[in-house]
Amino acid sequence: MQVLLVFIDGIGLGRQLPDNPFAFTETPCIEQTLDGRKLLAESRGYCGPKASLLGLDAVMGVPGLPQSATGQASLFTGVNVPKLMGQHMNGFPDQNLRQLLARRGIFLQLHKHGFRTNFANAYRPPFFDHLYHGLPGNHYSCSTLVTYYGGLPFHDLEDIKKGRALFMDITNNVLNKLGLEVPLITPEEGAERLLKIAGQYHFCLFEYFLSDLAGHKKDRAEAKRIVSTLDHFIGTLADGIATDQTMLIVTSDHGNLEDLSSGEHTLNDVPALLIGSYKVRQWLAKRIFNLADVLPAVLTILSNDNKTEASANE
Repeated sequence: MQVLLVFIDGIGLGRQLPDNPFAFTETPCIEQTLDGRKLLAESRGYCGPKASLLGLDAVMGVPGLPQSATGQASLFTGVNVPKLMGQHMNGFPDQNLRQLLARRGIFLQLHKHGFRTNFANAYRPPFFDHLYHGLPGNHYSCSTLVTYYGGLPFHDLEDIKKGRALFMDITNNVLNKLGLEVPLITPEEGAERLLKIAGQYHFCLFEYFLSDLAGHKKDRAEAKRIVSTLDHFIGTLADGIATDQTMLIVTSDHGNLEDLSSGEHTLNDVPALLIGSYKVRQWLAKRIFNLADVLPAVLTILSNDNKTEASANE
């Protein structure tokens, strides 16, 4: 079995309230996937023939609002990082977190088990100057660092043009606004491309982070556009996935976009939208409860998916 992990920064499971763009935006594709339900707290616990929706604890027993650095590090190491550090840490990983990512990063762990992995995101040209110097400073995301410490190659704009990677906004609109000549694609085309890429690996990761930026800005129009993009992207992934071969996990690091009233992170659970084998989804529902549970579950699925399916009814 293969696993495709889609990480969407800063989305939680909020309720159907006026300031929640997942409530006020039309999301026909997600609703089709969830049998008429929106990506809301009220839909948590749904398990249908194609998909399940869980809520994952992003607070993990540590007082305060969940933050990006420790939340993402938990997701990508399988460690309760806020508990380890004694606090939620925002922004990018500091040197202590970098050391943890270097020892326990998701790609490194998967490589030790012999799995083929890929980070599907592409980077702009300036990044490769930093890469040449070993990524100095503390302004790199957890996903970038686990890719680096895992020894994976980084994709560039040429990889986007050849269909081997995606930019973080899915459609390349950001690149075009920066004056870079990369063809625009639709969210549906982006999803189809990601499915083709993921099919070549045991594990593939894609990251989208415009959601967190829009949440901090409290920009309703931008939030609505982002939710619509994600709706078509996720819906196409759901329609195109071979559920007997691939498990799609869509999750986040903390809440934010689902509550535009504050511009701050939230205490809400984050979604774990699961699309794939019913038995494996049932197994996951009994084993992933917070961000740190995801990586161990992925390892188990990839290492022994037959045993996973057989034990789904335990």
